[in-house]
Amino acid sequence: MELNKPTQPTNPAIWPDERIHLLEVIGNASIGGMENYLKDFIANLPPEKFSVTCICPYESSFTSSLRQLGVEAIYITPIADDPSWRSIQLTVEISRLHHIDLLHAHMPKAHVLAGLAGCLLHKPVVATIHGMNVTSHELGITRGVGSYVITNCQESFTQALAMGIPPEKLSLVRNGVDTKTFNRQPSSNILHDSIHVPPGTRLVGFAGRLEHEKGPDLFIRAAEYVHQHYPDVHFVVAGEGCMRGEMEQMCKQMRLDQHVHFVGWVNDTSSFYSNLDVLAHTSRSDGTSLVLLEAMACACPQVGIAVGGVREIIENESTGMLAGAGDWQEVGIKIIQLLEEPDRMRSMGEAARIRLEELFDVVKNTQRTAEVLQKIAVTGLNGIRLPYNSILSAQTSSREKKQPGLKKTSVN
Repeated sequence: MELNKPTQPTNPAIWPDERIHLLEVIGNASIGGMENYLKDFIANLPPEKFSVTCICPYESSFTSSLRQLGVEAIYITPIADDPSWRSIQLTVEISRLHHIDLLHAHMPKAHVLAGLAGCLLHKPVVATIHGMNVTSHELGITRGVGSYVITNCQESFTQALAMGIPPEKLSLVRNGVDTKTFNRQPSSNILHDSIHVPPGTRLVGFAGRLEHEKGPDLFIRAAEYVHQHYPDVHFVVAGEGCMRGEMEQMCKQMRLDQHVHFVGWVNDTSSFYSNLDVLAHTSRSDGTSLVLLEAMACACPQVGIAVGGVREIIENESTGMLAGAGDWQEVGIKIIQLLEEPDRMRSMGEAARIRLEELFDVVKNTQRTAEVLQKIAVTGLNGIRLPYNSILSAQTSSREKKQPGLKKTSVN
């Protein structure tokens, strides 16, 4: 017998098909990078090799989009740092019902739930870390339940190694975007018209959640700096969040309210990026930013703050420009440099598209993640993929050892 090659059960009721059955345990269901990653991931998983069941904390437009992708089984339960027994019970029973081979968690609180259920089920658990840091919370879960960890940038990967996660329990797979969906769109005035500025007005954009982590306030400060030098430039903020009111107040205090335009969440992001002259990415913390990748796919040059995976995405002075951590003034200076060299902006956008195709194609990177998940699911916890009723078999075997006279009954 080949090493690590699983023995196939002869009873089809024990192993209904050859696909890997994934349970995606998702810690949030709002609008954000993690949710967009999951939609792309599920859309590009080969259906002949994988089936997907999901657990989410609540119904939302995100769960609706999962159903549109063909995910029929979506279950709702509270997902907390200290999960209730009802949530653990639901996860265990759903795993049995759908013959789950592997639990795949997103966000620390989902990792806790998946880890506890995986221990009860004797099934492997994989946690994908979407940010640039491995928290002590995440490390504690990983060590406690023996999870496998996937990171999306070098910073979190090396941090995980330094914190003691064994190399054999760790992978680095970067995020990606659909290069067919995200393309440079023909020049138009749609964005200009929507914010009521003349065609040809130079536009600098920001896209993301309006929360402290994403640094929208740093963008406003950089905008003020650019405005002092080029008062004809306008700024477009795409996104929503708890800081919107604070940002609008900042704009009034800085007398930028006629030059900074809040457009909310944008449906046609390809058109949005294609109509910008520069995208400014001012996040305080980030892994592999999908916003940057989408802009690159649309050949939009970027100025980004050099944190986490941003340093791995932007090839400085080639596909975009980097500024120091938290240095909004340097962001403003870099934006001005690009605005003053339109030919350079154009060549940077073209180079960004080429780099994205080489390193951040969602089809290629989903395939890499799928290979990791498949290997873990097939080898299981003890070097072999376990049938879904293996727990019952193990319990029966244990009872037989304790009671030698106990007759073995078949399981249908």
